[in-house]
Amino acid sequence: MSDEIQGSPDGTIYFEDMTVGRHFNTGSVVLEEAEMIRFAKEFDPQPMHTDPEAGRASIFGGLIGSGWYTAALTMKLVIGGDMRSDDRGRVGLGIELLRWPTPTRPGDILTAVTEILEARPSGSRPDRGIVKLRTLTYNQKREVMQELVANVLVPRRPA
Repeated sequence: MSDEIQGSPDGTIYFEDMTVGRHFNTGSVVLEEAEMIRFAKEFDPQPMHTDPEAGRASIFGGLIGSGWYTAALTMKLVIGGDMRSDDRGRVGLGIELLRWPTPTRPGDILTAVTEILEARPSGSRPDRGIVKLRTLTYNQKREVMQELVANVLVPRRPA
C-alpha cells in the first residue's frame, strides 16, 4: 500500500491527500506474448513487436513489447492501484517526459510506483488541484521499463 495515505473511508484519494513526496503503489501484470503481439499488430505494427523471428534478428535479440503497450498497461495498473479517484476522475493535462529505458519482454511482471512531485490548487477550477506525478514502471528484476512525468487535474475533496 501507499505511505499511510489518508483518503476517504472508501479509499478515494483527493487532491488534499496528494502531498509532495508521497508514493502510490500498484498491483502487477504478467506480459503474455500473444497479447503483446495482438496489441502491436493493431497499434504499433513494427516487426520487433509483432514477429518473434524478426525480434530475434533485431538489435533487441528477441520479441519486445511496444512502448505504447507498456504505457497502456501502466495506466491500467495506476487506475487499479492505491491512487483511486472518485467518479469525477482525473484529467491528464500533458506529459513532460515519457521514456522506455529497458524493453519489455514476454513473461515480464510489471508493477508501478507513482510519486507526487508537485501539487497546487487550480487557479481556474476551485474544485480541482493540479498535481505533477512521476510514475516508474518496473519489471520483476526492478529494472525501470518506463518513466512518465505528467500533470493531472485532480478532484478536491467534496465540501
